[in-house]
Amino acid sequence: MSPGNGLLGRERSVTLDQIPDDLPTSARVYGWYLGGKDNYEVDRQFAMAHLPDFPEGLDITRANRLFLYRAVRHLVRDAGIRQFIDMGCGLPTDNNVHQVAQRFAPDARVVYVDIDPIVLVHARALLAGDGSTTVITADMRDQDTILNHDDVRRLIDFGEPVAVLFLSVGHHLPDADDPRRILRTILDRAAPGSHLAFSQAVTENTARGADLQARMTGAGIPWQTRSRAEVDALMKGLVPVAPGLIDVDEWRPDPDQPPLAPAPVEVEHFLGASKLNRDFREYGGLLHKP
Repeated sequence: MSPGNGLLGRERSVTLDQIPDDLPTSARVYGWYLGGKDNYEVDRQFAMAHLPDFPEGLDITRANRLFLYRAVRHLVRDAGIRQFIDMGCGLPTDNNVHQVAQRFAPDARVVYVDIDPIVLVHARALLAGDGSTTVITADMRDQDTILNHDDVRRLIDFGEPVAVLFLSVGHHLPDADDPRRILRTILDRAAPGSHLAFSQAVTENTARGADLQARMTGAGIPWQTRSRAEVDALMKGLVPVAPGLIDVDEWRPDPDQPPLAPAPVEVEHFLGASKLNRDFREYGGLLHKP
């Protein structure tokens, strides 16, 4: 699962009673796996229908969220980054990008991008009065619209290094959408020293990968399962930050980082499944523009 579906849309004012609740979205399922409450029965049913066949999904979702903390901390504390664009950010939970970044650098600025209207509603409530952080509704595939958005122009200075986050959304970028273009558009404009944070679900088991892809696309969620080598190819031309592209739970692990909220009781028995079956992993890391 992942933060955002990446489906086309445009920014608009919405309220909770206007949000469709008859189809699952990956943002809401992802939030549920992290212990969030902003989801519907359709999301929980979708998750429960597929977790028995893909039990690693709960672990890798939670591993990705822990990786977010370590990646953002490194970007601020060690790489000196002060501005972030988080693509397919998903629903706010604990230790969101702006909270982690501003813990180490109070002047950090963050733009969140997501297409799910429920994200806009909840994130704007969280960010009320915060002039250094904003959320916009946009399709992460439509990079020109994002670059030209007034809030992006207000908060992001492309003459300085910027970090672009595509965390657990790479699998929502099928090859037909030209993912290399999507991943590089902002980096190509930004100053040297800019960084890409990337992760996505991978497997070397082609049969299980094809099965998962068929289920997701059948539910209307764009999806392409990749192998590690296919992800590596997408990153060609960027310089990996040590330890490179790796299973994200092994990327600079820190047992003392803030813990996640407990998993929902309905799925807690799936915790640890990724240690028993390592077919599916969350794979990624940090890379920088030379």
